[in-house]
Amino acid sequence: MSSSAQVHAGTVALVTGGSQGIGRGIATVLAAHGASVVVHGLTQDYVDETVELIRAAGGEAIGVWGPISEESTVLDAVGAALATYGRLDHLVTAAGIQRYGDSVSTSTETWDQVFDVNVKGVFFAARAALPYIRAVSGTVSIISSVQASATQNNVVAYTASKGALNSLTRAMAVDEAAYGVRVNSIAPGSVDTPMLRTSAAEWSDGTPEGIERTIANWGTAHALGRVAQPEEIGEVASFLASSAASFVTGSELRVDGGMLARIAAALPTKD
Repeated sequence: MSSSAQVHAGTVALVTGGSQGIGRGIATVLAAHGASVVVHGLTQDYVDETVELIRAAGGEAIGVWGPISEESTVLDAVGAALATYGRLDHLVTAAGIQRYGDSVSTSTETWDQVFDVNVKGVFFAARAALPYIRAVSGTVSIISSVQASATQNNVVAYTASKGALNSLTRAMAVDEAAYGVRVNSIAPGSVDTPMLRTSAAEWSDGTPEGIERTIANWGTAHALGRVAQPEEIGEVASFLASSAASFVTGSELRVDGGMLARIAAALPTKD
């Protein structure tokens, strides 16, 4: 590995939701940059797959699995980090779900499910990890969304949960500064993940070609004209966990390809 790939050498990171999508991109990038990674996911199969990807590339990783909405899951994950590596420097919370509905059609059960995973899961992970992260003045990075700041139709629970994460980031950053711990959130735009592709299948004819056309069309909402790859979010998470970001805390960092920078209305064309 090059020296730049050793930026996290000797550190240990726990990535919740690290077995697929954005979380997998973050876990593989952190490992490529020298961190030992504890990969959490809901089920063992995807966790094992991600751990094997990291190891095959020369990285170090172990896996844990279980519902992030249950506190025992993150307690086990933190325990695995300490038992295997003896420390925990970084927490990245990438576990999340998307559900659809407005304020009338969203059931209480759906609302609770979204908040249990997207918000309570982050709180549980932080509460379990922070005593050890404080000891090394480490970092916490919370994966939020552009929908914390702007929203689509029909995603009231998801949007509310991501707004809560931005508020939680600020509160944690202020509290944890006394321990030298930096806490930031990352707000991606559209990212090429299994969740995005599932949505694309629902909004297209379901064929591989139709899914690709739909994703490409969604990409046009970003000024850069495409959706992101998970590893691009991973590189930002790696930066926030590094000494290069030593004075960055309490921030909400948009990684959205210019989505929110651009006014949606087009200028009229000249005759």
